[in-house]
Amino acid sequence: MLSKKTQYAFHALIHLAENVDKGPILISEIAQEKNISIKFLENILLELKNAGILGSKKGKGGGYYLMRPPKEIALAKIIRLLDGPIALLPCVSLNYYERCENCRDEATCGLNEVMGKVRDSTLKILENKSLKDILTR
Repeated sequence: MLSKKTQYAFHALIHLAENVDKGPILISEIAQEKNISIKFLENILLELKNAGILGSKKGKGGGYYLMRPPKEIALAKIIRLLDGPIALLPCVSLNYYERCENCRDEATCGLNEVMGKVRDSTLKILENKSLKDILTR
């Protein structure tokens, strides 16, 4: 399940993408338009900026803007950045692998096998869908 943080990040990114022609957008505008706490949104946008997804401009005409076109912002990247692993079990995670504490043998674990397939199917979708796909709905 996506955290509130990630859901709000997607709402903010969508707002920025829909208003890309306006230039940088003030955080207060995004917060008001999307009904998100400014303080919470500041933290989210800062994480996105530090990851190179957003840029910011200070002063008059300042605000946040997308660093790349929406078609180049993969949904999987945003989810991993804000929520961490996409896999449902740590033993099948590609980027956050950890051995399960109560597993005797991953090679023969049926749960590992099934959750690996779930991960692969989920990633196939999320890595091939972008912010643009959300905008075109």
